[in-house]
Amino acid sequence: MDKRWLISHVPELLRQRAFRNYWIGQSISLVGDEISRIALPLAAVLILDAQAGEMGGLTAAALVPALLFSVPAGAWADRRRSRRRVMLVTDLGRFLLMASVPVAYAWGVLNFVQLCLTAFAIGTLSVLFNVCDSTLYVSLVPAKSYVQGSSLMNGSRSLAFTAGPSLGGLLVQFARAPFALFVDALSYLLSALFLFRISPAEPPPSARRRGHFTAGLKWLVRAPLMRPMLAAVATLNFFNFIYQALFVLYATKSLGVSSGALGIILGSGAVGGLIGAAFAGRVVQRIGIGPAIIFGFACFSLPLVLVPLAGGPELLSAGILTLAEFLSCFGVMILDITSNAFQTALIPDALRSRIAGVQQTIGYGVRPLGALAGGALGTAIGLRPALWVATVGAGLSVLWLLPTSLLRTRELPAPIPAPDSEPQLSGA
Repeated sequence: MDKRWLISHVPELLRQRAFRNYWIGQSISLVGDEISRIALPLAAVLILDAQAGEMGGLTAAALVPALLFSVPAGAWADRRRSRRRVMLVTDLGRFLLMASVPVAYAWGVLNFVQLCLTAFAIGTLSVLFNVCDSTLYVSLVPAKSYVQGSSLMNGSRSLAFTAGPSLGGLLVQFARAPFALFVDALSYLLSALFLFRISPAEPPPSARRRGHFTAGLKWLVRAPLMRPMLAAVATLNFFNFIYQALFVLYATKSLGVSSGALGIILGSGAVGGLIGAAFAGRVVQRIGIGPAIIFGFACFSLPLVLVPLAGGPELLSAGILTLAEFLSCFGVMILDITSNAFQTALIPDALRSRIAGVQQTIGYGVRPLGALAGGALGTAIGLRPALWVATVGAGLSVLWLLPTSLLRTRELPAPIPAPDSEPQLSGA
């Protein structure tokens, strides 16, 4: 193969060493996360015999930190000179925590409390990692490449959706669920290694000012399109995590799908995500950034209505679940790529971590509430009716966006400046 042809077809960002290392490390970590997404609940169900209420609690344990810590983590991170170093430390901490689960299982002392505490601690470190990541990302990607960078990162996410659950399901089938989690632990270690190999010029830390803690929230209140987007994301996440809390239990107990088949269903369904990542740029060029965001919301949520319709022989159920996953993952890639590029362009550098903290509090913070609601609904009305509530509710999230000017927004916006009227305090 002609080397010049190959180079000309490699995305411009991947020709840059720093971004390439960042992308590889994140891609490996995403695969590990997808392994744990199936291995952790399967460990609870198959080894510890967890029921619907306990599954809701386990799912919530990983998500509560986003509700509690995102805003203070963002305010703290915006004053750090190197967010990359903070991310390195959180990767190493997550490695040790996740590795503790297979170690405890090997010694015969694994219990449900440890699973919940581990999920909570990893969730806490992930909050800190995520609020720093938004600032590190813009130090590696020029503004003109935001859509391409978002496509590459979300393409990796889609590959993780494809490979991670399939690999996780097979690891659970042949090596038991706790040992599958050791692969996720190694992914954090590799992520730290690739972060160690880059040292970009990060945006300078924010000075200490009055209102530093609330500046991100004030900016979001003043940015008109961000308010309905946050409301739509919060609604979507709440109902989607009712769904997430119950899906594994529903598929394995109600439909009789094996753990290996479940991994293949999730992995094959995520092929739609790869297609979505590949075509997101073309969708934006054809209909514009705003309509593409709205299309992504609808296409992510509405196909999941197929899941509570599934039934009958295992092969038929598996086919319906695969179709739902395929279409939903296609939609989520369009949504993530377009909304990430839109918000990255809109947010000023000085507030990135604080705004990320507020977004996680609102968007991610409702997730444990959804997971707990899922456990309660699954116990009270049954798994299938609870999944109807989850999937229909998620589909209605797009209604927040339809009355806005987003439908008429074709190009990436210019940044809305950070408020700078607060006087600086002494000792900054």
